[in-house]
Amino acid sequence: MEGIQIITQDYVNVHITKSDSEDAAPVERRFKKDITVSEFKTKLELVTGGSATTMKLKLFDNKNNFVCDIANDNALLGSYPIDDGMRIHVIDNFILVKDFTGSDSAERFRLSEEEYEKKGDTLRSFLQRNKLGKYNEEEMNKLKEQQQKELEEEAKLAASVVVGARCEVRAPQQPRRRATVRYNGPLDGARGVWIGVQYDEPLGKNDGQVNGKRYFTCPPKYGGFVKPAYVTVGDFPEEQFDLEDEI
Repeated sequence: MEGIQIITQDYVNVHITKSDSEDAAPVERRFKKDITVSEFKTKLELVTGGSATTMKLKLFDNKNNFVCDIANDNALLGSYPIDDGMRIHVIDNFILVKDFTGSDSAERFRLSEEEYEKKGDTLRSFLQRNKLGKYNEEEMNKLKEQQQKELEEEAKLAASVVVGARCEVRAPQQPRRRATVRYNGPLDGARGVWIGVQYDEPLGKNDGQVNGKRYFTCPPKYGGFVKPAYVTVGDFPEEQFDLEDEI
């Protein structure tokens, strides 16, 4: 029926990028689908340091193809074709004008921290006066509570994933892959718990080593690290591949 928005999943995991830091790695966050776009923008203030009133949002799929603009502030986030693993790019005119194309950023580098703090026309002072981004203590506390809850839920899922167990990896928008669990724990520089797996086929990205640190050992392209939510432990025997008909 017209006017009714149906949300089929409570949460969505997306990657956030922003215009003022094109080269920075995307930030992964989890959001409820039943919040409005306006509420979503407010939450993005804590991630981007920008302003909900000036930001524009563009949705890209996991192959980096543009999907659509997220432009209706009154619509629910889940009413857009958004799915796990997609990317939301934040274009914030306030940040672009006030912090980068203007003189504020360059001037800050010429001033000491104490001198910069005394100025009343900077981006930082605007955010402080309007309690935006990291200067909104209430929202920051909510974000910390949400992140802590997510970490606790993730730890519970990881507790049932035993090293040596057979599993199936069911990542969003990717084919199911069978594997053996080789690692369960944190990764340097990454948030939360990760599951290291050795795939039955060379469908991975590494050999059990990430950023120069080894977590387990397997042949090249057979290793991978995924979140516990995407790992299902069970009786998944290795598939037999018939190579007789291949040339």
